[in-house]
Amino acid sequence: MGVVEELARSREAYERRDWAAAYGHLSEADADGPLPADALAMWATAAHLLGRTDDCLRALQRAFQQHLDDGDMERAIRCCFWLGMTHMLAGDTAVAGGWWSRGWRLVEELGTDTVERGYLLIPQGIQQIKSGHVAASVETGAEVERLGRRFADADLIAMGLHARGRALLYQDRVPEGVALMDEALVGVAAGEVSPVIAGTIYCSTIEACQEISDFDRARQWTKALTRWCDEQPDLVPYTGQCAVHRGQLMRLHGALQDAIEELRFACRRYADSGAIYASGLAVYELGEVYRMRGAYAAAEAAYQEASSLGCDPQPGLALLRLAQGRTDVAVAAVRRLLDEADDVVKRSGILAACTEILLADGDIDAARAVAHELTDIARRFGCTALLAQAAASRAVVALADGDASAALVGLREAWQHWYHLGARYEAARARLQLGRACLKAGDEDSARMEVSAAAVVLGELGAGPLLAEAQALLGRAPAPGGLTTREVEVLRLVAAGKSNAAIAGELFLSEKTVSRHLSNIFTKIDVNSRTAAAAYAYEHHLV
Repeated sequence: MGVVEELARSREAYERRDWAAAYGHLSEADADGPLPADALAMWATAAHLLGRTDDCLRALQRAFQQHLDDGDMERAIRCCFWLGMTHMLAGDTAVAGGWWSRGWRLVEELGTDTVERGYLLIPQGIQQIKSGHVAASVETGAEVERLGRRFADADLIAMGLHARGRALLYQDRVPEGVALMDEALVGVAAGEVSPVIAGTIYCSTIEACQEISDFDRARQWTKALTRWCDEQPDLVPYTGQCAVHRGQLMRLHGALQDAIEELRFACRRYADSGAIYASGLAVYELGEVYRMRGAYAAAEAAYQEASSLGCDPQPGLALLRLAQGRTDVAVAAVRRLLDEADDVVKRSGILAACTEILLADGDIDAARAVAHELTDIARRFGCTALLAQAAASRAVVALADGDASAALVGLREAWQHWYHLGARYEAARARLQLGRACLKAGDEDSARMEVSAAAVVLGELGAGPLLAEAQALLGRAPAPGGLTTREVEVLRLVAAGKSNAAIAGELFLSEKTVSRHLSNIFTKIDVNSRTAAAAYAYEHHLV
């Protein structure tokens, strides 16, 4: 097949988003002779979307040089932008900065305003947020959008809207910010923008929704991102981030084992795309799930790995220390967090944990101040999960202060919010706290009803630590390791030497369900073989 035919086929494949075919045809065409600059740009995009970062960079560098040789300064500047972005995503920030600097120099040499200036403003706006110059970032986003509209560039319009919206969040202007981000995504969902810009805006928006605890909006856009990814089977970038967001939502809804599997998949996708350092959030989220299930050794290992990947393991690590009885360490961590968190979005994500830990240390006044701050933020943001956290935080402070009536009001409000979100773990936790408040008010019958309801859900979720608390309140001895009743039954049969098939038959379960129970058991008691699990059962008098 000749070069002309290969190029025609590559364009057809590119248009239908068959990135592997487009990449293959362009590779074949290039083997027969150097590709023209526009074909090199397509090749770079296809390579990027297949996770072939080195190939992408080589194609972009060749396109840049060809544009320079042809005197096409504007397209050369666009290559500088994409070379910088690709290097930044690969963790090569110094090289990225070098390409953007070269782009700005070419803009100056061009001597006229150009749409390309809008693209070079995008990384500038990102850096302004990172350095705390949020107002400047808002203005930069507005200028990006203005240039996009002036030059009728849909990618730039969408990026400008999104960048301005996200920066507004950090100015405590959340309703304004999310409205702009939604507007940008409407264009993305309608197919108005290029694939790389689409994936970037999807992932950044969902990340922002997670930051402000707007989980319902995160759910809606994660569903759209999942559909977008599924339409491109060969896609590698964005699939890792999409899996992280799905894992976060699974954790919220109490599907803890599913969350573990999804987050592990995310880590594999990041590794496939060469963006291993981007997996820090996925590993942190794994730590959160392990902590909720009582697998403290696994949680600690995950938090340590997340830290090594550049992701702050707080406040999860502080909550782990509290669960381990190391309250002084937890308190030191949250006091540092409160001193360092310098924007309202960051603070919104730590205040509930800070309240819990300060109360455990007996500092009711400090906990009350933090709970009030969280309440103010939640009312301004208007996000359901934050309103739930604020209500629960006020309630537990009131309970510690002896005001059971105020605690009951706050905890019922928190439960309603969590129930509305489908957040089974948090809703059960609120009911457990309601039980404590009822006990404080002298209503033992209602307390037992609330705690019993919480225990049923916590047992189903495999949330060992909270289940143990519920069982203690009900006067039952909790199983070691936070094992549920069903998990104890399975472990006893494993210790008796029975196979998964035999266990399934005896307990009227499927083998797949038995396998899942075993996976949960191994995680909770920190073993990796049936022999070790059997030994644990004998050591803890379960058989």
